[in-house]
Amino acid sequence: MAFVYDLVVVLHLLGMAALVGGWAAFARKGLDTTELMSLGARAQVVTGLVLVALAEGVSSLDKDLNHPKIGVKLVVAIAAAACIEIARARAKRGAPLNRGLVMASGGLGVLNVAVAALWN
Repeated sequence: MAFVYDLVVVLHLLGMAALVGGWAAFARKGLDTTELMSLGARAQVVTGLVLVALAEGVSSLDKDLNHPKIGVKLVVAIAAAACIEIARARAKRGAPLNRGLVMASGGLGVLNVAVAALWN
């Protein structure tokens, strides 16, 4: 079961890379990376929930969870996903791409990384 957990961690990190990397490409080069960012944000939420479920449900993993930290990360991840999804939906309806929402989504992705790394 540890292998499955580690595999989900890899997918979680790839989601973060897609969100933050897409944001960096958008900010630096003006590339339309919103689809990549959207997939990354979705992956972050789903794999994060799977990681918590595995850690809580599989006693052999011996994980001691910090529930307040997980709660903060979940709220930030949902906010990041919401921002990018709203920006993409508006753009699909013909409105210009809302740069502020895209930038907020990436910034929230970076904030989530900071929470994960700095909150002990």
